[in-house]
Amino acid sequence: MIVGSIALLCVLLLAFLRVPLAFALMAVSIGGLTYIVSWDVARSMVSLTITQAVFSYEMAVVPMFVLMGNVLARSGIADDLFRAAYAFLGSIRGGLALSTMMTCAGFSAVSGSSLATAATMSKVAYPSMKRYGYSDSFASATIAAGGSLGILIPPSIILIIYVILTQTNIGHLFIAGVLPGLLGLGLYLVVVWLVARWRPESAPRGESVPLKERLASLRGVWPFSLLFVMVIGGIYLGLFTPTEAGGMGAGFALIIALLQRRLGLKQLRRIFVETAATSVMLYAVLFGAMLFTHLISFSGLGEGIRLGIEGMGLGPYQMLLVILLVFLVLGCVMDSLSIILICVPLFVPTLAAGGFDLVWFGIIVVVVTEIALITPPIGMNVFVIKASLPHVPLVSIYKGLVPFIGADLVRLGLLIAFPGISLLLVQMMR
Repeated sequence: MIVGSIALLCVLLLAFLRVPLAFALMAVSIGGLTYIVSWDVARSMVSLTITQAVFSYEMAVVPMFVLMGNVLARSGIADDLFRAAYAFLGSIRGGLALSTMMTCAGFSAVSGSSLATAATMSKVAYPSMKRYGYSDSFASATIAAGGSLGILIPPSIILIIYVILTQTNIGHLFIAGVLPGLLGLGLYLVVVWLVARWRPESAPRGESVPLKERLASLRGVWPFSLLFVMVIGGIYLGLFTPTEAGGMGAGFALIIALLQRRLGLKQLRRIFVETAATSVMLYAVLFGAMLFTHLISFSGLGEGIRLGIEGMGLGPYQMLLVILLVFLVLGCVMDSLSIILICVPLFVPTLAAGGFDLVWFGIIVVVVTEIALITPPIGMNVFVIKASLPHVPLVSIYKGLVPFIGADLVRLGLLIAFPGISLLLVQMMR
């Protein structure tokens, strides 16, 4: 257990020092396994872990959803979604922010990436909001918060990583994310509406769009609607597996983009290069996380944590709150991927022993990491927005995010108090 504790501290230290997480996890895991067992065993475990992961059917879903997200990001679907949302909502006070939030939810639902959503929407929505007099703080915070929906509304790369680490059912986890994702969107829309009422100078009205143009704007929404219904509907109805859904989604996204002449050869090449780079990065950190899981098992750290929590005399939900507090504290100083990869292997055995549903806990974990995406001092979505909008001070973005963080905490409390919100569709699916 001492070796495991030292290894965990080393990983956290390296993560704080901005050492690439894949290298930190692999180096610490190999060193720890060599110390506990032997170099030969550690070397064998590295090759065995990587081989099993590479040939895993579930791992094939990662590049498929990454490819689909990149195609949609490059093909202009975000612009079409924003135009349609603005046509119906732009004329009311705060309508541009409401349109932005709806577009973030739609785009993230098919891209699976919070960072891609935040980066794309900062280019699509921010200029329009500034043109109509929105404050920098409210406009940038709306985009940052809306982008965080991308890691929960399926398909989600973070959910896929959680599945690989815990061996839960990926189809069940995707379906479980639908209602909590819609709940998060609803609470964010309420926040936008309230801010527009309390501080009307921050969210003026846009221009009214004639009915004919509103209906015409819906023509650009059908690619998104088709892909979402095909991917999520197909999984829910059992027509195909999530891996097959990822392949079909990526294939249809390419076909749609090519038929509509949205992509040229140069863009296609860039899409495939970005997909390969992102997939390799994700595979590398997953290999490191799997090795770290083996180290935790060999060192007895996981069992020690479980016995330590049980020795505190806490009830099941008190234990859960302690674990979530750890996630929230780390979320203030680490990115969401690091939190998932380091903490999930530590705490899942304890929660499984406590009788908690791991599908439900996966949704709770993702909501907590959503909060981490927009909380200081790290807040990866905030830094993406800052990189895209360098003239907007970080303090202004964080100030505008306060009510959205409050909405996230309300949703977290509701999901903990009422597990049926996450599990209703899963129970209907079984």
